[in-house]
Amino acid sequence: MGMFDQVKQAMQMRKDAKKIQAEIEAITCEYSNGGITCIVRGDFTVLSLKITDEALVEVKAGKKDRFETMLNTVVNAALKNVKKQTQEAMQKMMQNGEMGGMLGG
Repeated sequence: MGMFDQVKQAMQMRKDAKKIQAEIEAITCEYSNGGITCIVRGDFTVLSLKITDEALVEVKAGKKDRFETMLNTVVNAALKNVKKQTQEAMQKMMQNGEMGGMLGG
């Protein structure tokens, strides 16, 4: 393979990687429990965290630890779900050959 072909292949791999990254970032997962809702993107960033008055009752009642546990549970569940969705999307991309160029295929 000549130098020009290698550069061309590297450019295509970069283009494919950016496309895959955009598809992964477009994945979102929402999880709600006890008046707390968390929305997470496929790149594991939190898009939204909403807390209703229902959830704040725990804090007002002096049960700050319980509220923190609920918050932790909701965020971790949203992250776990988006991780699963992201892994499934990556497997699908690999099966469809979208990553073939990146993996030498």
